Amino acid sequence: MKDNMLRAERLEVVQQLGEHLKQADDYLEAVMSRAQFNNQWFTIENQRKALTSITTSFLDRTILDTWVSSYPWPKTETPKRIGLILAGNIPLVGFHDLLCVFVAGHRAVVKLSDKDKFLLPYLVKCMQDFDSRVGEYISFVPTLSSFDAVIATGSTNSSRYFERYFGKYPHIIRKNRNGVGVLDGSETADELIALGEDVFTYFGLGCRNVAKLYVPEGYTFEPLLEALHTYNDIILHTKYKNNFDYNYAIFVLNKVAYIANGCIILTENEAIPSHIAGLYYEYYSHERALHKHLRLHTEQIQCVVGKKPIADLPSFPFGKAQQPAINDYADSVDTLQFLLDLH
Repeated sequence: MKDNMLRAERLEVVQQLGEHLKQADDYLEAVMSRAQFNNQWFTIENQRKALTSITTSFLDRTILDTWVSSYPWPKTETPKRIGLILAGNIPLVGFHDLLCVFVAGHRAVVKLSDKDKFLLPYLVKCMQDFDSRVGEYISFVPTLSSFDAVIATGSTNSSRYFERYFGKYPHIIRKNRNGVGVLDGSETADELIALGEDVFTYFGLGCRNVAKLYVPEGYTFEPLLEALHTYNDIILHTKYKNNFDYNYAIFVLNKVAYIANGCIILTENEAIPSHIAGLYYEYYSHERALHKHLRLHTEQIQCVVGKKPIADLPSFPFGKAQQPAINDYADSVDTLQFLLDLH
């Protein structure tokens, strides 16, 4: 590239995107409608939620400046081509990776998920409208080729494929992870309702969504079920209801013990990832044993929500799991530092 953008210019474009997203945009509304038609899990409400989260947590200039100033920046930039394989479980889940690559001064070669192929290209188009040089930094491709490093996000199964094909390159390869919640029985009704945000936001499809609860022996579930019933409108979504009905029928037919409140099904299970419209739980005897157990399963846990932080694990208050800060990196791997080290 003959005319490189300075870091300050890249940050300026990102800030402009944030300001633009705060305003009415009829074209964006049309893009969101198309995205919802393509993927029924991407409701307009959830797309707006993702855009708001990005705007407030990532694209504010003060946040951006504080973020980049915390890193030792290379004196000279030697841009690399970074292949991005993006997931499509929730709207714009790959935006943070793209932001990191762009801010670091590398060239992003992006393989979109078929489930989320409209929103991100539109945001990049907006950035190009602010500065045409952005087009030299970001390209969308049907398959990856000619790259220097890879950041790939997928399931545990797909990660094996990624390791085999991209293992010889500098890489970040992410497997399936989930959020977990820790209850001690002293939670207020408001705290349990806030927990519902961690469970139900994006229909529970995100890696930060709480998929499993750890509860003390003898825990009484009635207050939890009542609080989670606050979100019972979710059952009106056809795909969610189909999953609820299917799993309910399976549990009944197989005589699996369950607890339900009409919008979610709780079952006791040692596994962490649960099914859609479901939530696993497991009892613990005391905190020390629980903390030891969680540390042994760190590779499956994206974050923990609860009243108290858990050492060595990203911890959030109830209701905040899906509100990561700009430096809350997936799988606790510092994406920006990885990219800066490539210069």
